[in-house]
Amino acid sequence: MNKDYLLFHKPFISEEEIDEMTDTLRSGWLSMGPKTIRFEEEFNKYIGAKRSVAVSSWTAAGHLTLEAFGIERGDEVIVPTMTFPATAEIVCYFGAKPVIVDVDEDTLNISLEEIEKAITPKTKAIIPVHYGGQPCDLDEIQAIASAHNLKVLEDAAHSLPATYKDKKIGTISDVTCFSFYATKTLSTGEGGMICTNNEEIAERCAIMRLHGINRDAWKRYSEAGSWYYEVVAPGYKYNFTDLQASLGLPQLKKVDAMWEWRKKIASRYFDGLKNLDLIKLPVVKSDRESSWHLFPVRLNLEMLTKNRAQIIDELKNNNVGVGVHFMPVHQHLYYSETFNLDDKNFPVASAAFPRLMSLPIYPGMTDQSVEKVINTVTDLLNKFRR
Repeated sequence: MNKDYLLFHKPFISEEEIDEMTDTLRSGWLSMGPKTIRFEEEFNKYIGAKRSVAVSSWTAAGHLTLEAFGIERGDEVIVPTMTFPATAEIVCYFGAKPVIVDVDEDTLNISLEEIEKAITPKTKAIIPVHYGGQPCDLDEIQAIASAHNLKVLEDAAHSLPATYKDKKIGTISDVTCFSFYATKTLSTGEGGMICTNNEEIAERCAIMRLHGINRDAWKRYSEAGSWYYEVVAPGYKYNFTDLQASLGLPQLKKVDAMWEWRKKIASRYFDGLKNLDLIKLPVVKSDRESSWHLFPVRLNLEMLTKNRAQIIDELKNNNVGVGVHFMPVHQHLYYSETFNLDDKNFPVASAAFPRLMSLPIYPGMTDQSVEKVINTVTDLLNKFRR
């Protein structure tokens, strides 16, 4: 890799994570154990929910949540098309149907109107996705859910930390699921967290994450533990590990500082790109704060002589890495064919996707790197102005 190349993302790892990982390796306790429990407790205090259950991925978290909701074959769950396919995938695990709907023009979050239109007697839950880190319209979604007796699972893979009307994401809906994937705002390499104020749901998820064992499995291996345990349901192998917790614990201590860094970069992008008419900048509603996991812009292709793929190649040639988030779920082969989905039924997402491009935004980026992105994007797009 060219030493001048600016990566789209780089993990923010310091000596604290390395020391914690070394301590875990020396302890001999690598799988789910005391550090996992500590990470759950500290994460729970940070968010302010009643319970937090650590698992192996967001996908595991979402799957366990829908299982705890009682989703069954033939049920329907409403999902936005502008998300990673895992959001719809977990619904399919049950033989249920992901009812995929379009998104809001400004935020690319799930459309309230489309939720209302999609509800049928088979609908059991809604999974709003906080696209890029900006919370969805949660009050309105909760009102719709209450009126139709539906559960709400917030897909908060992008939104740690974020706030909605001064409330932290993770404290509002029936369940909120976070991701700790390598590129996320808190990273444990892989991992996820289920946050809820419902003790029954939390307990079910905690049992089902490790084969349906009816007690904390790690305790049975400790000095004071018992050899005896029972399987009370056919569960899954979705447990978190102390190796992951070794990254998560120090990351959690600096999650607010990392957020401030992201907010500073976002502010600089807004200032530096606000007069560039060749892109549309993100729209953030005034009653919420984004985590700024992503900084997605939309290209005004009508004013450019090159398409997105060509522009991304040009940026790479100029040592700036960017991303694309996301190809809409309804355009993926499995979902389009299985559920007979067509672009004409998703006008907002279908129009937005060919234009979307995510700029680098992560703690560790220098002011010079941010200026490099602004200047390179501005110069290149002006070069290709129609």
